[in-house]
Amino acid sequence: MSREVGTRIRTLVVDDEPLARTNLIVLLRLDTDIEIVGECGSGMESLAAIRNKKPDLVFLDVQMPGCDGFDVLELLGSDAPPAIIFVTAYDQYALKAFEAGALDYLLKPFDNARFDKALDRAKERILRGKDRVPTTNRLIVKGAGRVSFLSVAEIDWIEAADYYACLHAGTKTHLLRRSMSELERDLDPSMFCRIHRSTIVNLERVRGLTIGSDGKYEVALKNGTILRLSRRYRKQLQSRLGIKQPIRT
Repeated sequence: MSREVGTRIRTLVVDDEPLARTNLIVLLRLDTDIEIVGECGSGMESLAAIRNKKPDLVFLDVQMPGCDGFDVLELLGSDAPPAIIFVTAYDQYALKAFEAGALDYLLKPFDNARFDKALDRAKERILRGKDRVPTTNRLIVKGAGRVSFLSVAEIDWIEAADYYACLHAGTKTHLLRRSMSELERDLDPSMFCRIHRSTIVNLERVRGLTIGSDGKYEVALKNGTILRLSRRYRKQLQSRLGIKQPIRT
């Protein structure tokens, strides 16, 4: 999947282990589609680098002292790059990584074939993802021995449920074997907004924002449901709702 000159994939490598960074950079330099814009040895350092250099792709270590990979995504919010590939030696973070919006999850030690597969997925996302127009107006849900269609306009909010997504529509709930990241890409962004790594809301159902007794931001729906709003998505949601300040409960 070759790119024209001047449109190479801007890539940043983040890992607190120098050898791990070097290994990734060696592999990346074998691909002429890749332009390495930098490397970072900590999560905090990567925040400034991502905001300043605007990479298309970031290889992001999960476990780093002070600010880990999940903290980085949380703090970046809407500044997060189009493609994130988590890299770690621990497989217990896989599900959380995908819920957080990671495109892929490289488990150390990985071979060249597995690395190439992850890189190809990133190229496809970057080349096609930005120009993709959401076309999903209804979702296919299965249950009780039948298949039915659910209009996305009926959905109030969506929450992650292990490897499923739980669709809340009025008094009914439906389980769908889709990741939150897939749904976020497929649903119309003018109608739906992610507010947490495990939550997507229908903007038409949002009554407003509140600050709970614990000082954390929350999203209040018209049906009375209160949902947690993470720092990563707060500015994006406030902007799309035209809300400058939340109300305090």
